[in-house]
Amino acid sequence: MTEQSQAIKDQFGRPLKDLRISVIDQCNFRCTYCMPADIFGADYPFLNKEEMLTFDEIIRTAEVFASLGVEKIRLTGGEPLLRKNLHLLIERLFSINGIEDIALTTNGVFLPKYAMLLKEAGLKRVNLSLDAIDDEVFQSINSRGVKTSPVLKGIEAAEEAGLQVKVNMVVKRGMNESQILPMARFFKGKGHILRFIEFMDVGNVNGWENSEVVSKQEIINTITEELPLKQLAPNYYGEVATRYRYKDGDGEIGVISSVTDHFCDTCTRARLSADGKLYHCLFASQGYDIRKLLRQGITDNMFKLEVMKKWSTRGDRYSADRAEGKLPIKEKIEMSYIGG
Repeated sequence: MTEQSQAIKDQFGRPLKDLRISVIDQCNFRCTYCMPADIFGADYPFLNKEEMLTFDEIIRTAEVFASLGVEKIRLTGGEPLLRKNLHLLIERLFSINGIEDIALTTNGVFLPKYAMLLKEAGLKRVNLSLDAIDDEVFQSINSRGVKTSPVLKGIEAAEEAGLQVKVNMVVKRGMNESQILPMARFFKGKGHILRFIEFMDVGNVNGWENSEVVSKQEIINTITEELPLKQLAPNYYGEVATRYRYKDGDGEIGVISSVTDHFCDTCTRARLSADGKLYHCLFASQGYDIRKLLRQGITDNMFKLEVMKKWSTRGDRYSADRAEGKLPIKEKIEMSYIGG
């Protein structure tokens, strides 16, 4: 760790190492736990072009964050591949001094068209969302009648382009817990890490109830009955997934458990929403308006000082507070604006 990156830490001593950038709030899916179709309908007021950060504004922001120790950037949405010419943004991000890794979270449908272009631009990794391997279950979740085959073709395209692939499955009781073992069976031995994600109370529209959370332990128990697992050590400080390897050595899975086993104490991530607001937590209710600062002509030095001031006073630990019963009722930023 460089002296520069050691200098910026929050109230709990957590360094700023990761920046997640939502490039668009629109998506071609209407997943029930993220963008339910009855709310995000045909007349929903999505951001217009002028309300979203331009590529120049994103690059300038990324350069400031890199100067403060950020090494990893993840592009999210909505569905980020709906943003035109995303490969040109990745190409510019890749050239920023200090940025070591660029990743993308996507539903995978557009990867057959763009995977090679993204790889050539500098993208290293993709996280693909696939919440079921059964077509009927998956169609009921995405609310667009999309079967699993377009996503599986996206995975193949990413692999052929040389991108590292992780597959994310949000698990919600009553929605797709029956798919835990079939998903594990399908991806075992294929060389991709499958990660199960506990259903989280992100935003305000997904109707989250604690009773719908399938815990990390329940997920692991379900898989281990047929496919024995061994827990692994984290790869790095701040890794969100608890890692497991199949005892026969034929693959790895992970579980992201922000509800039953939070990881707030090692969170190193800042998030930039599609409309240019900076959030220090996935469950935040208020953001800091970066777009306004940029369009008012703030200097790079003042911009850097503002980010330092905000991060140094950061006290976000939502999941820890939830576990301790300390949470007030509040509005939260929606997943479609801030990504995962």
